[in-house]
Amino acid sequence: MAKMKAAVFVEKNRIVLEDKPIPDVGPLDALLRITTTTICGTDVHILKGEYPVARGLTVGHEPVGVIEKLGSAVRGFSEGQRVIAGAITPSGHSNACLCGCAAQDGAGTRHGFAAIGGWKFGNTIDGCQAEYVLVPDAMANLSAVPDSLSDEEVLMCPDIMSTGFAGAENGQIQIGDTVVVFALGPIGLCAVAGARLRGASRVIGVDTVPERLALARQLGASHVVDFQAGDPLEQIMALTEGRGADVAIEALGRQATFEAGLRVLRPGGTLSSLGVYSSDLRIPLDAFAAGLGDKRIVTTLCPGGKERMRRLIEVVASGRVDLKPLVTHRFRLDDIEQAYELFANQRDGVMKVAITP
Repeated sequence: MAKMKAAVFVEKNRIVLEDKPIPDVGPLDALLRITTTTICGTDVHILKGEYPVARGLTVGHEPVGVIEKLGSAVRGFSEGQRVIAGAITPSGHSNACLCGCAAQDGAGTRHGFAAIGGWKFGNTIDGCQAEYVLVPDAMANLSAVPDSLSDEEVLMCPDIMSTGFAGAENGQIQIGDTVVVFALGPIGLCAVAGARLRGASRVIGVDTVPERLALARQLGASHVVDFQAGDPLEQIMALTEGRGADVAIEALGRQATFEAGLRVLRPGGTLSSLGVYSSDLRIPLDAFAAGLGDKRIVTTLCPGGKERMRRLIEVVASGRVDLKPLVTHRFRLDDIEQAYELFANQRDGVMKVAITP
């Protein structure tokens, strides 16, 4: 049986490179030969044991690749074609999809654990940090990459870009809104770009790393707030002349940033939560106005599927957003354990790493 290299979850604090069989292709599947992938913050939650997955699972959920083999029933694609697939791979015909919430396709079906949302790659099925990945429901999930775009230009589309943009979309940002984005990691930076594209007139990015504050400005932030230079809430209220934000986007997954997002909202404002939380959240009575402030809290799981990926690729191709600067480090798949060590510990100014088999 032909083998491939794959990054496998072994136990808490151990993801290692192992040999695994190349997957068999079912009628509706596509086998991708991975050309570039990356590591996500959610993968670090898996590494640290904060999000449980089965031992032996191949991790990773952000694939750029070439179709190696197509299932017998797949139409509209060809072997050798360059494609991406979203981190979320809806079937198109589940109850969740038919209810208009395709990102939740597969929720509750994971053996051994309660699956959260419809995230499958590197969660309920083998993922993308490997030489090959099997994409289910290929016709609903593959999207062609134009020759004019490099792997790294579309590498953010499957997850980071889709998630950050969705935080802005679900926050229902309107033209002229003031938006605050807490935490300018890759998702937060994409949320900044998404808020600007949605028409926000003032986008305030909150972080303390100078390079991230500078990149936020490059991607559309009109103001940045260094939370170590003073109380960020006071700084934001001063920038908004005491009015507060129409929308706050929380992109870290911590109690402190979630609570700060609530506190900066104007009456009737929206907190759009993008964090993956590893402990219970608390909603303070005053920040929530005792439930009487008409505030809205929405959560988002990265939208996936063929059409979503096509739209994101179009945004990149148009030149309206340039996310190449997010890729700060590059590793071979053979060196993925070193890549995890760097990324998990946020050393050397890392934002995103490109992994190439």
